[in-house]
This record gives sequence, structure tokens and C-alpha cells, in this order.
Amino acid sequence: MSEEQYHSASHCKYLIQYHIIWCPKFRFSVLSGNVETALKHILQRICNDYKYNMKALEVMPDHIHIFVDVPQTVAPCDVVRTLKSISAIELFKAFPQLKQFYAKCGVLWSRGYFVSTVGHISEATVVKYIEEQKNYDG
Repeated sequence: MSEEQYHSASHCKYLIQYHIIWCPKFRFSVLSGNVETALKHILQRICNDYKYNMKALEVMPDHIHIFVDVPQTVAPCDVVRTLKSISAIELFKAFPQLKQFYAKCGVLWSRGYFVSTVGHISEATVVKYIEEQKNYDG
């Protein structure tokens, strides 16, 4: 691994990358068309604001894959909480029909999520996997 891929902070060098997956409540296929486009912009803006480096993103109709490189001070649960909470608020604002659709439960995202650390060796594999999700027929 080349030296440039590591980040430096006071008294440490680090590389912290997560592959995160989460779904809309009840795994309904609501993330398509304009919602998909808006969500991609929203997630990019959140990553920029919180200094997460988005390495790959794919929004499927019923789930999201994101691969991020994050500061060493941020716990994985905090990364997920930030991405899910802000994106839900923004999507509900932008798409009142989505808020109406989920009016009974009042939430957009399911409570659960998947998170995995990604080492340098598997980084290319994860990026390729996420990029190929749209072409998967499974």
C-alpha cells in the first residue's frame, strides 16, 4: 500500500473504510427515478459536510450500497446514523409523497444496516461489487 493512501492526524496514520448497506422500511422499492437521483446528491453532500470520502455509491430500488473513507474519530455507527438520519429528513422534505407513503410508521429507513471494514487489498473488489449491483439479476 502506498504512503499516499493513508491519512495523517496528530500522532497517527490511518485508513478507515466502510462498506455500508441499508434499506427503506419494509424493504419497499421506493428509491428510483427522481428519488434515486436526489438521494445520490444528498448522500454526496452529507459526505462532503462530514469529511467522509465517498469511494462508491449505488442506489437500488430497495437498498443502498455506499463505500466511504472516514476520519479516525468517527465510529461506524455514527457514520450510518448521520447518513440515514439526514438523508431521510431531506428526502421527506423533497418528496412529500414519500413522507405520505410512510406516514403510518413515520420513518423512511429500516432500523438495521450492514457495515464492514474494508482493507486495502479488498478495496477494488468492493468498488467493483457496488458498481455491478445495477447489472445483477438476482
